Amino acid sequence: MTADDATPLPLFPLANVVLFPHSRVPLHVFEPRYVQMTEAAMDGERCIGMVTVRPEALQDIGGDPPLFPIGCSGVIEQIAPRPGRRYDLVLHGTHRFRIVREIPRGAERIYRLAEVEALVDAFDAEREQAELQAHRVEIVELLETLVRRADPKGRARFDPRRLSGIEDDAFVNVMCQIFDGDAAEKQGLLDADTLLERCRRLLAVLRFRVAESEGAPGSGSVQ
Repeated sequence: MTADDATPLPLFPLANVVLFPHSRVPLHVFEPRYVQMTEAAMDGERCIGMVTVRPEALQDIGGDPPLFPIGCSGVIEQIAPRPGRRYDLVLHGTHRFRIVREIPRGAERIYRLAEVEALVDAFDAEREQAELQAHRVEIVELLETLVRRADPKGRARFDPRRLSGIEDDAFVNVMCQIFDGDAAEKQGLLDADTLLERCRRLLAVLRFRVAESEGAPGSGSVQ
């Protein structure tokens, strides 16, 4: 592809947040560069690109640390101003993207901006539907097991009936979002090029977590 195929998108790099399509995350914005980014987004199409800082560069997060190349675009769905020029946001994930190149800052912009290529999560329903449906059932069972072990007294609430009517792409991505993995682990899920591969990776991680929690109540959790 060429730079002409790419779309400019403001970047919001964080160390511990990975956004997935069809999912929502709450964000508190207070740093001047991200306040400026938020206000610019609100003056335009309300879009922000969530990206994850590479773990080995966390000490440089106050500057311009290296980023994973795959992120997720989100639309500001809700915004609430707070005193001191701060904002509470709810960001709704729309689609994955790949960073093509960062655009150098001008005289006034202090946030990071990049040209990005939109990515499509490939899914062949005719060939892959049956496998994905089977994985959906197991994912729900594994999550129920993790919640039960994390909260043996039953205070946590996980109602699988709420997931029954969700389309496959939304289901897989929402499950990745609520899974309580570290940023690198969740980035590995976001990096998957196809919906089925993301589902397989999530299933493998959940199986490991359940095996890890055997005999150790409280070690498994979801967000």
